[in-house]
Amino acid sequence: MEANRAGVRALWISLWALLLTTALQAVVVVFTSSVALLADTIHNFSDALTAVPLLVAFALARRGASRRYTYGYGRAEDLAGMFIVVVVALSAVLAGWEAVDRFIHPTTVDNPWVLVAAGVIGFAGNEAVAVYRIRVGQRIGSAALVADGVHARIDGFTSLSVVLGAIGVLLGFPLADPIIGLLIAASILVLLWGTVKSIGARLMDAIDPTLVDRAEHALASTTGVHGVRELRMRWIGHRLTGSATIEVDASGLDAATSVAEHAEAHLRGALRNLDDFAITIRCH
Repeated sequence: MEANRAGVRALWISLWALLLTTALQAVVVVFTSSVALLADTIHNFSDALTAVPLLVAFALARRGASRRYTYGYGRAEDLAGMFIVVVVALSAVLAGWEAVDRFIHPTTVDNPWVLVAAGVIGFAGNEAVAVYRIRVGQRIGSAALVADGVHARIDGFTSLSVVLGAIGVLLGFPLADPIIGLLIAASILVLLWGTVKSIGARLMDAIDPTLVDRAEHALASTTGVHGVRELRMRWIGHRLTGSATIEVDASGLDAATSVAEHAEAHLRGALRNLDDFAITIRCH
């Protein structure tokens, strides 16, 4: 529950931070007519909206398991990730469309120095959100929050590309603005592919092998455990669940059960975001 509260708090703070960044950039778009900045503003707005499905997912995760959803509602985070993919893809299409339209119907970019300031604002807002989301995501074990934070960090550098477009305009190359707009749209699609792979891996129950190694080492290092077999783990939202069979050399059921309890305690010490974990005992 504490992890859920921390995740929700991080999402609300980052949502308002990105909305403020978007609002400031939108004002500058009106005064500069920059399609590059418009593309970046659309992107930042779509990134802000991605917090909404994640907020819904965290709210659903608070519900307990039921007879229909026996694992609970943690997988709602993965569904939220799929929704985020669609929203970000639409933002890329819209940004690209506006850039192409500017090639067909060119207009003058006004106040390029103000455009530079807007690009810096976009970078600062995204970097602040990135640092916060990554820090909280790592603390509570939420891969979705960490990925969203990394995404925001890369978006910050995308905002800096708006500055390059403004410099191009200042140097007498007005087409630099729509060119940068197209590059931003293309970069969104490149970033989107990484998100698609990450979500696809989660849906297939993929897990970082280093987590498996840590779990195996924690179990195997327990006194009385002579081997670890059939270790399985999966993510349900930002929490881990799994099972394993341990080989023990014990003289009776009570002794074997004690070894299993110590093994589970070691495992929970190694993996702080572990929920249910079933240990089967196999005696020599």
